[in-house]
This record gives sequence, C-alpha cells and structure tokens, in this order.
Amino acid sequence: MPKNKGKGGKNNRRGKKDDGENKRELIFKEDGQEYAQVVKMLGNGRLDAKCQDGENRLAQIRGQMRKKVWIVVGDIVLISLREFQDGRADVIHRYTPDEARNLKTYGELKDFQLVENQEAGGESDEEGGIEFEEADIDDICEFCWFVQVVETNDDAPTFHEKKPAFVGLNY
Repeated sequence: MPKNKGKGGKNNRRGKKDDGENKRELIFKEDGQEYAQVVKMLGNGRLDAKCQDGENRLAQIRGQMRKKVWIVVGDIVLISLREFQDGRADVIHRYTPDEARNLKTYGELKDFQLVENQEAGGESDEEGGIEFEEADIDDICEFCWFVQVVETNDDAPTFHEKKPAFVGLNY
C-alpha cells in the first residue's frame, strides 16, 4: 500500500478557513462597464438591473459565476455593457456589502441605496401597505353589530341573547 505523504484528506480541508474572499482587491469599473443594483431576479441566470446611468437593463450572469456566486435582489454588481444591444448587459462581478460600502466612500456609487439584510423576495417592512385613519376605523366598526354574551361556569359556557356591541345605538 502507498504511504500517506500528503497533509490529510477531506477532513483536513474542511477545517481550514480560507478568508480569500475578504482580502480580495476592489475592482473598479472601466470603459464599457457600469455599476448596477439588482432589481429583480428573472430566473435562468438573468436579472433586471438598474444601472447608475438611470437605465434598467436585462443582465445575464456569466458562465464562470453561475452556481458559484449567488446574486440576490439588492446586490451591487459590475456589469459589462454590450456594444450591439443597449438594453442588455453581462454581470461580471458581484460586490459584497463591505466592498459596496467602500465603493460608496470612494465616490464611485452615487444613486444606490445600500440595503443590508434585505430579504430575498424584496419585501418591504410594511405589512400590507394600507394605513387606516381614525374615521375609517370607526366606519369599519359600525359593521360589528352584535356581541354574544357568554357566561362561563365550572360546568360549561351558557350562551345568552345577542346584544348590540355599541351602547346607545339602537339596531
């Protein structure tokens, strides 16, 4: 049998911490490239991106990044503009939140809001998005006509007649 001359198998590799992603060099845009923020994931390696020049472009994730770099809504990406199609582009780099903050401090990113811990679905913090005024709540409560009076004893609850919910209103 051959002797083990290596430094270990998969368990040794599993325990190593490779912080290469945190130490990578910051990539700035060049000619024919633009910073963009992901607006919507369309599937099949495509996404809708709002570029810094104000246009929304259909961007395609390049093959080298597929299944290795996961892009979600709200991420800042570097896209390569196509010379022959103005409305389309190719995603060539994804910035981490720390890198995006650094780009903003260097003055490269101007229009984008850096959103941290944004949910994948792009949902907002509002629940339903409907705000009621005090008068609306009173109008809604007018439809609550009757309340059933219930007495609870040790044995079982006893149901009585229905009475109006609002005192002073005759229904």
